[in-house]
Amino acid sequence: MTTQRFGGGKQVTGTPSLAWSCVVVVASLLAGASIVHNVFKPNMTLPPVESVSGSKPDHPEKAEPLLLIIISGFSKCLKRLFGVSASAPALVLFTVLFVWGMHLFVIQKAIPSAANVGFNMECVLLMIGFFSILASDPGWVTDDCYGLEGAVGGTVSDAGRPCEALEVTAELSSSGGSFATRRIRYCKSCKRYIIGFDHHCPAFGNCIGKKNHLLFMVLLVGFLVVEIAYIVSSTQFTKESAIMGSALLETTLSGNLVVSTMLFSALQVLWQVVFLMWHVYCICFNIKTEEWINWKRYPEFQLPIQSQLGESYPETAFINPYDKGISRNIMEFLSSTG
Repeated sequence: MTTQRFGGGKQVTGTPSLAWSCVVVVASLLAGASIVHNVFKPNMTLPPVESVSGSKPDHPEKAEPLLLIIISGFSKCLKRLFGVSASAPALVLFTVLFVWGMHLFVIQKAIPSAANVGFNMECVLLMIGFFSILASDPGWVTDDCYGLEGAVGGTVSDAGRPCEALEVTAELSSSGGSFATRRIRYCKSCKRYIIGFDHHCPAFGNCIGKKNHLLFMVLLVGFLVVEIAYIVSSTQFTKESAIMGSALLETTLSGNLVVSTMLFSALQVLWQVVFLMWHVYCICFNIKTEEWINWKRYPEFQLPIQSQLGESYPETAFINPYDKGISRNIMEFLSSTG
């Protein structure tokens, strides 16, 4: 498998990894459709499937969980033997393409043309945003850790490896170092320093920093819009099929795939709404995810509290020196990207 890096540290997987990611997505959704077929429609009558010996299988529904186990085991074998593993961005890409294909070839026949055009436009914009964030610059710092050490108080280990995060010293704060400079953090996944680092997003194969944070938020909203639109369209499709006697949903693979992808989209919406709310909160109060988790590493977030009598260690409270009020924080977020 060949790999290459671009944009300052992002790793692009080769053809075997992309192919395996496609296989994982298709096989998982097909297994999900089979589970839907057996769990949600237990009273259906299907044509009997005979084995080689001519006898009918006693428990055909056991094949679907077994398929998922086989996929998981085979994936681990490929990774261990050949270094081939599924790529998170490729999994996202092929899942979106699969759902889009279901809408194009199955669902759109049962919904109005205007809704079809709207959904297709949403998917096109989603793909543009997805590839844009893959190739985006989150705010790479071109200087190495040695160069940054003198400027922002970074540290380097004895072996010369980059530090995990830039530790801002009290001397920098007292000498008037800017807040923008002090918010440079190190990403262990990309092995680079990023201005305004929020987190590393495996699904997008990139860090989220100052320059692409706005694009990340737009893309997150885009995924929610597409998933909710798909749930609405697939729900309307199932209702239309029920009016027509449920023949499509009960006897065809496409009907089961519609239900399984609809449930999958609903699960995605559940956690993505919470994820979006968290990032809106961070924007409103001008705090990064990495800073919130590791605030005890950075002196500017620490407010010493006078210890009481008998306590051997002083207490430290959280303080956010970057919070300027919700309106100013939002304006700073919108104007600081790019």
